[in-house]
Amino acid sequence: MDKIVPGAREALADVFDGAVILCGGFGCVGGMPSTLLRALSELPVKNLTLVGNAPALGLEAQKTAARTMQVPDSYADGSLLLKNGQVGKLIASVPAMAIFRLEEPFPIVKALQEGQNIEVELVPQGTLAARMKAARAGIPAFYTRTGTGTYLEKGREVRQFDGQDYLLEHALKADFGIIRAHKGDRHGNLVYRGTSRTFNATIAGAAAVTIAEVDEVVELGALDPEAIVTPGIYVNRVVKR
Repeated sequence: MDKIVPGAREALADVFDGAVILCGGFGCVGGMPSTLLRALSELPVKNLTLVGNAPALGLEAQKTAARTMQVPDSYADGSLLLKNGQVGKLIASVPAMAIFRLEEPFPIVKALQEGQNIEVELVPQGTLAARMKAARAGIPAFYTRTGTGTYLEKGREVRQFDGQDYLLEHALKADFGIIRAHKGDRHGNLVYRGTSRTFNATIAGAAAVTIAEVDEVVELGALDPEAIVTPGIYVNRVVKR
């Protein structure tokens, strides 16, 4: 029952070429699992499928977006994997942001300009969360109105319910889920701070292996049961950041 792992590299030791990885976080204000992503960028794995809301915008974009808050020096995201050529496919709601003018292109744009062969799949934010939740619940697919009548409809099954069109979406099955929480115990129970609860809590349990990096490891019983958002049953490994 002790799920504490000595370090991030040990927690990621079984990540393999071609693995599908769900990445928590919502930029620097949403608890990006920076320690795990930095460790993953140091492993000799490639052709990864990286999935997240905005998993690879890069440090410059985060500093531009934050404006009124300081981006910690420890911040890192999936742009490290893009830079290393480790990503074969990116599934995201926000791969880049046209409203920001950066000195250099966004990481995914730069990777494509440099000739990297990366498939990019755009998924609406709510649909992305629903596909992750479906994977956790064992639901193989579902219908949604989001995306009907748009380019997202191309190649998708469309079915009518109550006179309205719905798109068929499939659960996002993944090999690993990497998330960030505020506190965790050795059983894997997690609590979050502020906006870090977003996609981190959604991803927990949606992959075959869920790895959580936490700011603090606490003793069993130290977490108020009423405050635990992610029960330990959804978490396989815990590492202190």
